[in-house]
Amino acid sequence: MDERRMIRISKYLARHLRHDPQRIGLALDAAGWVAVDDLLAAAAAHDFPITPDELRQVVEANDKRRYAIEDGRIRASQGHSVPVELGLPALEPPAYLYHGTVARNLDAIRREGLRPMSRHHVHLSPDRETAVRVGARRGRPVVLAVAAGDMHAAGHLFLRSDNGVWLTAHVPPGHLRLPS
Repeated sequence: MDERRMIRISKYLARHLRHDPQRIGLALDAAGWVAVDDLLAAAAAHDFPITPDELRQVVEANDKRRYAIEDGRIRASQGHSVPVELGLPALEPPAYLYHGTVARNLDAIRREGLRPMSRHHVHLSPDRETAVRVGARRGRPVVLAVAAGDMHAAGHLFLRSDNGVWLTAHVPPGHLRLPS
């Protein structure tokens, strides 16, 4: 499968497994899972046929491991705007995590910290390189360091998704190391 097709399928999955499953008649279970056969049938019925082999390739080749397949079911690993409970355990984070953004967001971040916006959690990267890639999707990246260890010590909850993305409800401005 060519890269353009892989990207189109990945974006289609993101839309329907994270944000708008009902648009194609899908009903995610409480943990965000849906039967692979139901997904493939719904995609085909909405003029976006995906073969089982294409789906497998997108899930396996995605460098961010955005999707998981288990027992004939598929779900997005994180990033939902629809209600789901991923069942992730609370974990102690490393001392620092990172967040990639762009300069135009810095004024709001200085005032309000990092907020989940339309998602359930703020997404944090375990390393600067990943945060650079995340920020670069929106323009020239700016990487913020998050004092996750201090936040955890202060009682903030951290989860880690199956693909290594760290999740928390909010990062207050005082726990951010912003560029000057």
